Amino acid sequence: LASWLPVVGLEIHAQISSNSKLFSGSQVQFAAPPNSLVSFFDASLPGTLPVLNRRCVEAAVMTGLALNCSINKKSLFDRKHYFYADLPAGYQITQQRVPIAVNGSLSYSLCIDNKMSQMVTKTVRIKQIQLEQDSGKSLHDDARSQTLVDLNRAGVGLMEVVMEPDMCCGEEAAAAVRELQLILQTLGSSQAIMAEGQLRVDANVSVHHPGEPYGVRTEVKNINSIRFLAKAVDYEIQRQIEELENGGTILNETRAFDSRLGCTVSMRDKEGKQDYRFMPEPNLPPLILYDAKSLRANMNHQQVVNIDWIRERLPDLPSVKRAKLVELYGILPEHSFTLLNEDGLAEYFENVVKHTQMKPKKVIGWILNELLSFLKERALEVKDSPVSSFLLADLLNLLERKEISSSAAKQVFKELWKGEGKTPLEIVKEKQLELLQDQEELEQICQAVIDRQEDEVGAGMLG
Repeated sequence: LASWLPVVGLEIHAQISSNSKLFSGSQVQFAAPPNSLVSFFDASLPGTLPVLNRRCVEAAVMTGLALNCSINKKSLFDRKHYFYADLPAGYQITQQRVPIAVNGSLSYSLCIDNKMSQMVTKTVRIKQIQLEQDSGKSLHDDARSQTLVDLNRAGVGLMEVVMEPDMCCGEEAAAAVRELQLILQTLGSSQAIMAEGQLRVDANVSVHHPGEPYGVRTEVKNINSIRFLAKAVDYEIQRQIEELENGGTILNETRAFDSRLGCTVSMRDKEGKQDYRFMPEPNLPPLILYDAKSLRANMNHQQVVNIDWIRERLPDLPSVKRAKLVELYGILPEHSFTLLNEDGLAEYFENVVKHTQMKPKKVIGWILNELLSFLKERALEVKDSPVSSFLLADLLNLLERKEISSSAAKQVFKELWKGEGKTPLEIVKEKQLELLQDQEELEQICQAVIDRQEDEVGAGMLG
């Protein structure tokens, strides 16, 4: 049976974290009452004009720099035409021809065969990052067979990150998106919360035999969780292989992932290529960016975006943070991934280390085995943990000073988890879990036991 090579490319829409929309002054806010955040421009009333939001431009530049892109000092806006109820203008303003950033790369790591101890690092090329506006939201009310339109989201700034088809399975796609999500959150350029639609992923999938040209690709649209992304991609690869081996053909179509059934379903055919009639946006001049060299003294610095100024202020990216954790605390590289993957866990770990005499390598065991499994069982975030980093540090100090045994410490941890406001020491006293330090006291206890059991002791000696 000839082997199949799957090819996966991703297009990711990240909602820019900004107070107002890309071209209007309307506020950006998740779950506001429907149509309460709509300016005349968002509703596309005649005579309204777009005004570019500087914060959105800076967020895109920052993201481009973090993803090793070349930033175009001159980029252009285009109109992409299509008709849909939630797109009042009948077109979307985007950057089709000359986007703000191009030719980047993203390195991500994944485990081989579920063993955290073997991690491999891969790189996916970033074709481009473009600025564009989001559309509104259509709410389909099947009961009344009508569609309601909410324009709160219309015009919200998006960065579209286009990745080259450098991946080959769901796990790789998921790892790349998770790393991108961490980078965006570290930069603050997008909150990237998938459940709130701030990060939406479209996956292009095809399969072919080695040495042959790429197969026909399908697009799986709007995947809204990293777990579903891995499932959708793997399902689609399997589906295409089975289809081709049974003599069928793959249609160039758009599909959706049904998370309940765990499969992709056909949405619409893409064979008749939709003509978006791209044209330059007549109401926006080219977007010009500057760097330290091209910035002239007489320019108003409030009015221009300086690429070098943004570059100097980039925070430590996740990869650098992980390397620092490994170097500072002597922990395993794979543990540094877990620490960064859970929001707030790295800070929690560092706090515990700061306030305890225990070696960081031992602390990490407690954090991964006890704290994390308790949080996961109850689907809690680190910030909601009833056991604060200070309480855990207190507990580990008792253990480190050999005042309690390791199994007693686990018992105390369970008690702390109830969140009754007791300190580890109070729980130890209450439950009498102390280890005895005093040699004489220990001998007295043993002697008392022997004295009370004279018959058994005698019988034992005779035996």
